[in-house]
Amino acid sequence: HRDLHSFPTRRSSDLPLMVRVQSIYSWVIALVALLLAAPVMVVAAILVKVTSPGPALYKQSRVGLNGEAFTIYKFRSMRADAEAKTGAVWAQKNDPRITPLGRFLRKSRIDELPQLFNVLRGEMSVVGPRPERPEFVATLSEQIPYYRQRHVVRPGITGWAQINHKYGDTIEDTVKKLEYDLYYIKNLSPTLDLLVMFHTAKVMLLSRGAQ
Repeated sequence: HRDLHSFPTRRSSDLPLMVRVQSIYSWVIALVALLLAAPVMVVAAILVKVTSPGPALYKQSRVGLNGEAFTIYKFRSMRADAEAKTGAVWAQKNDPRITPLGRFLRKSRIDELPQLFNVLRGEMSVVGPRPERPEFVATLSEQIPYYRQRHVVRPGITGWAQINHKYGDTIEDTVKKLEYDLYYIKNLSPTLDLLVMFHTAKVMLLSRGAQ
């Protein structure tokens, strides 16, 4: 993990200012996106309700800015009892817990649209590191150097790691994604965020990358 060990533990002097600036334009982008996506979200919510038992929205605790927990919102893509027996586990390739509609929602990233409300609430940004569950953060922080450094910025609906690395459920994948996250944090700017959003839109149109 050479790249991780070389990452500085001290924040750059302009990072707090950049985080505040990002929160402003993320809020504006999220509001516009929410207005544009409202019809799609209404249809998605109805389809989730009528195709499988359970609520349309899925709520889960995630770790955000400065390590503070918040509740994330998504359209439910798994069975309502998906973790009743296993507890918190990563999603896997061809995960049997995912519903047929949920598979489409994940591939198209439509399941992520309710997170626009998290952005409006100031808990997330449009772009940033993927927010993880507290159970995973506790474990990964013990195994991977600088893992908690991800929390010096708000987590994002999409991010540099998400567009550059496939979804993974191993420690090796997590380390690789962390390298992308740390690069993003060191280079945080509106230009980089715009680049990530452009590539994310491309992924959504091509329905690639999620599972």
